[in-house]
Amino acid sequence: MENKTPSPFSFGKRNYQIMLFGLLVMAVGFILMAMDSEPYGYGFLGLTLGPIILVIGFIIQFFAILAKPRKNV
Repeated sequence: MENKTPSPFSFGKRNYQIMLFGLLVMAVGFILMAMDSEPYGYGFLGLTLGPIILVIGFIIQFFAILAKPRKNV
């Protein structure tokens, strides 16, 4: 059995890539909510599309944290 040195990072490269993608999706959700032209953000972008995109971004973050690193064979 080989002794592996511990990685200075908590997650693997794949996890960080998924997290970055999730952050980008969340940023798009916030931008969509801010782009709403209706007063007080009561339009379709501010109340429906933006929050849905935001929740999808949070779900992606959840899976990025729980994703197991692939084993190299």
